[in-house]
Amino acid sequence: MTAPARLRVACVGAGYFSRFHYDSWARIDRVDLVGSCNRDIEKARATGLPAFDDLQAMLDQTQPDLLDIVLPPVAHADTIRTALRCGVKLMICQKPFCQSLIEARAIVAEAEAVGARIVVHENFRFQPWYRVIKAALDRGAIGTVLQATFRLRTGDGQGPDAYLDRQPYFQQMDRFLIHETGVHWVDTFRYLFGNPLSVYADLRQVNPVLAGEDAGYVLFDHPGGVRAMFDGNRNLDHAADNLRRTMGEALIEGADGTLTLTGDGVVTLRRFHAMTTQTLIGPDHWDGFGGDCVHALQSHVVAGVLDGAPLENLAPDYLSVIQIEDNIYASSREGRKIKLELS
Repeated sequence: MTAPARLRVACVGAGYFSRFHYDSWARIDRVDLVGSCNRDIEKARATGLPAFDDLQAMLDQTQPDLLDIVLPPVAHADTIRTALRCGVKLMICQKPFCQSLIEARAIVAEAEAVGARIVVHENFRFQPWYRVIKAALDRGAIGTVLQATFRLRTGDGQGPDAYLDRQPYFQQMDRFLIHETGVHWVDTFRYLFGNPLSVYADLRQVNPVLAGEDAGYVLFDHPGGVRAMFDGNRNLDHAADNLRRTMGEALIEGADGTLTLTGDGVVTLRRFHAMTTQTLIGPDHWDGFGGDCVHALQSHVVAGVLDGAPLENLAPDYLSVIQIEDNIYASSREGRKIKLELS
């Protein structure tokens, strides 16, 4: 099948985070935005696109090449099934993907059965600092990697009003820190170091108004002897003018040097035994989300479809992330390290 010269894109969802999706699509030359759907049609109209409050009606009338699903997990399965019935063969779906591993596997099987592809909108690996870190690791800049640490310090989780002004449903999530946020580093660590072999987690709740955990440690064993630590606490902050740019700080340490990520998006390289550092990427000044990573992901998908470039985070591969997440919660609940058997 010959790829189209341009992509017709429709979006379902017009909530808080969707602004970054709509803005990004509008900046991609080979994309035509053809519709927005939301239960509250006024939010869909606010996008300036043809507006709908019924997904099937939008798909029937606009005939998109790609559907961008910017909805919470509870709506993913029904939305994808509607799109499949309408003949949509390409979708991007926000994370967390579906409500459970069982549901996600069923959706993947149904999509594969009709030749449809779903890319999970896992955008952190597309942040510019992680692309630079990956390139440095691939060229052996710090030699054999021994360990990595990411300290998540969003500084937005204190007090009874935490998240009410932005994403109030955060307070009701039974699984919060890992399911909503830490999953980004499950995927980013596997992007940098490969799928983990085992996991140990110790999770806790600091703010009592939340239903789920908001702090904890997760230790991953990766191939080649790499140990990676996710150290998250949403009640604490880090040095940054925008706490949601990197959401924290990282160290990746190898036998020949150390890579450091700071809250302004700077990545530096210090050679082993050296007192000076080399800047690999300077401060980020993007005033939107995460170094414009939404745009990077969506541009990646356009290139994959129109130019035949390989696609990252297709849903069948992303099932591993959901399995790892489930085992993180099991490890914390059972107080033991769990060997992973990913399938």
